[in-house]
Amino acid sequence: MKRALLTLLFSAATFVGEAQNREAGLLLRENDTLRYTYTPLHELPAAAPADTVRPGFFRRLIDYFGRAAEDRSREKRIDITFAGGPSYSKTTKLGLGLLAAGLYRFDRQDTVTPPSDISIFANVSTSGFYAFGLTGNTIFPGDRNRLIYDVSFTSSPRDLWGIGYEAGRHNPPTDFVEQRSRIAARYLHRLFQNTYAGFIFHFDHTNGRDLDETGFAYLRDEHRHYTATGFGAMIEYDTRDFIPNPARGVYLSLRETWFPKGLGSCPKAIFRTVFIADLYRHLWRGGLLAFDFYGEFNSDDAPWPLLARMGGNERMRGYYEGRYTDDCLITCQLELRQHIWRRIGCVVWAGAGNVFSQLDEYRWSQTLPNYGAGLRWELKKRVNVRMDYGFGRNTSGFLLSINEAF
Repeated sequence: MKRALLTLLFSAATFVGEAQNREAGLLLRENDTLRYTYTPLHELPAAAPADTVRPGFFRRLIDYFGRAAEDRSREKRIDITFAGGPSYSKTTKLGLGLLAAGLYRFDRQDTVTPPSDISIFANVSTSGFYAFGLTGNTIFPGDRNRLIYDVSFTSSPRDLWGIGYEAGRHNPPTDFVEQRSRIAARYLHRLFQNTYAGFIFHFDHTNGRDLDETGFAYLRDEHRHYTATGFGAMIEYDTRDFIPNPARGVYLSLRETWFPKGLGSCPKAIFRTVFIADLYRHLWRGGLLAFDFYGEFNSDDAPWPLLARMGGNERMRGYYEGRYTDDCLITCQLELRQHIWRRIGCVVWAGAGNVFSQLDEYRWSQTLPNYGAGLRWELKKRVNVRMDYGFGRNTSGFLLSINEAF
């Protein structure tokens, strides 16, 4: 009886052990030289569906720009996006432009310092205009130092009215071709919180081709071409969160540049003072109010390439750049920016400006109005392509550009 009971218990234990080994996917038999494992079919992972259909061109294009709107500067050395298409401005007319915009960080673990940015551009137009260059803001680790640069080479058929408010308003235009090489750089060091001081370098070589007798008379019979090299100092107070497209903060900048006679072809040393005051304030969800004041003051009788010019892509949009030009310029503008949907936004603005030779020559009656509206499309994270249509006194114009006007 005991032997039968022991035999029964041993058989049961053997059966249970074999069953457990089967559940574990392992079968072992006495004197076996082969061991194997298996996975039950119900535990096999589902096979991934074969990707037999490649996304179409437009789908891939949408996905590319969709990823471009993300800030991936912490994931790669430089997060860059390429874009191209038609361009237009009142000065250059219809053209074709190519653009590369990038964001990068020296320390990708830094979550406080804003990213640096760079834009590389090239443009040709039906008027014979062509330009290429690069601009950028380099923020070094900890935001202790900054390098802001603008390098451009342009050849532009232009209209010319002369110098001063009265000339711009009443003279008939004549045309010429302006060829210009420009290098401008500012290096800043943080003195204490939000306050920076630094140095300025400015090089400008301008050649006026195809000037007729009227053109030379408009330019006060000055030389056709000039070279100027300048050095200067500056101090800034800056609480902006992101330089190309601030969402909040205050920016105050005072710059003084000296163009010595011996480092160019200017007839005498020229001094330039620039003061900028910008304010950005959140109003409501997606709404931002931005204010800009700009003043530029050059020495008396500065050569025509160094004069202050009203109009262009940043201030007094809608005016032909250079129609109103003189030694000094003051402009101000107030802009409402509103996010609409996803990567689309819009703006409306109003402003005014004045050109004059000296402060005691300033005339309120010669102040020119400016207003307009525009659309925004986010090419990269907070880097916008902007389309603006501006109006002024007896003028209007459309322009397409990159980054906010200020």
